[in-house]
Amino acid sequence: MILQPERIDNLGPEQYEAIMKRSRIDIVSIYDRVREIVHSVRDMGEGVFFDYYKERYKPDMTLADLEVKKSEIESAYKKLEQKVIDALSFASKNITKFHKAQLQTDMWMIDVADGVLAGRMSVPIERVGAYIPGGKAVYPSSVLMTILPARVAGVKEIVVCTPPNEDMTINPAILVAADICGPVRIFKVGGPWAIAAMAYGTKSIPGVDKIVGPGNKFVTAAKTLVFGEVGIDSPAGPSEGVIISDDTGDANLITIDLLSQAEHDPDSAVLLITTSEKLALKVSDIVNTSIEKLHRKDILLSSLKKHSSILIAKDMEQAVAFVNDYAPEHLEIITTDPFFLLKKIKNAGSIFLGPYSPIPAGDYASGTNHVLPTARAARMFSGLSVDDFIKKPTFQYVSKEGLSSLKDAVITLAEAEGLFLHAESIKARFR
Repeated sequence: MILQPERIDNLGPEQYEAIMKRSRIDIVSIYDRVREIVHSVRDMGEGVFFDYYKERYKPDMTLADLEVKKSEIESAYKKLEQKVIDALSFASKNITKFHKAQLQTDMWMIDVADGVLAGRMSVPIERVGAYIPGGKAVYPSSVLMTILPARVAGVKEIVVCTPPNEDMTINPAILVAADICGPVRIFKVGGPWAIAAMAYGTKSIPGVDKIVGPGNKFVTAAKTLVFGEVGIDSPAGPSEGVIISDDTGDANLITIDLLSQAEHDPDSAVLLITTSEKLALKVSDIVNTSIEKLHRKDILLSSLKKHSSILIAKDMEQAVAFVNDYAPEHLEIITTDPFFLLKKIKNAGSIFLGPYSPIPAGDYASGTNHVLPTARAARMFSGLSVDDFIKKPTFQYVSKEGLSSLKDAVITLAEAEGLFLHAESIKARFR
């Protein structure tokens, strides 16, 4: 049997810990290798990867060929099926609408005390880089999810890097999706070379202030290495999908939802947590009898055997406690009253309520973002949003009377910390 239901109460400490850990990207083994790449791009610019592309793919290539031209975007529209273009446009409208609702640009201020006015304002980041996986994998939806929130936030300049095919072209769906998002500069470079180029800037590729977007372990390692030079979003790993269900759940729908997440990657993790033993056994039976007939069978088998489980909870309280500890990337709640459970969920990247809210709806077109924290990072990170592209500096205006009311506390604390010139800057104003 591929997935054998187990009771949460019967899980041993090691088994429980293994489920919690699931597949985490191990970048330690590649860290030194990626550091060499990142530092070589920092020190020598795009020549590090340009010479490789030129030698392997296009001998007559020039530096200008690294950037996608307008003619390539126009050609992409002709190559892509109209129904795909229409679907991208439809999804972009929902994504834009949802992220506009997140936007809070108002400046606010309060009187902290007499003569002490303090506040905060919102300022968009000036230049953002979006990394889009490419090559054999094509994710135009990730183009929409990374660029549109930045656009809504008011980011002035958006740079996109994506790996080229062997003929130095970019998949037309990627180009059309980027064009639908508005004016962006697109460069044909991938992996840690792209991350380093956006972080440090080269002759061809502008340096940015923050880099967002999914990628493999080499991309993740590169992002951690350039953090501090630029901002980054939360680290991302293989996809995760968890379903909480009571006895009202439809076994066939739950099975396909689990398998739809397992097909992402050999290291994906999927869990069903249910209070119904009958439902658990039925889902297990459907998975085990249908797996041989499915596409991407090898990927599904790897994901299901390595990191997936069907768990029986004694009650919903135990199910919710397990989910909050697991902190999944995606969570479906299929119960009599999913909104009641929603209030009890503390840790999850994105939550899908009811039998007609499958995870793929959010992956593509419901408007919420699919760039989400994995590997328990939902305990401290949120999914990508407008907030990721806005800075919120504080300000204060202090009158002489206001400073007079603060001065004794400031002088005392500054001197207690041994910062006597800090104290002097206050004293000098009252001599």
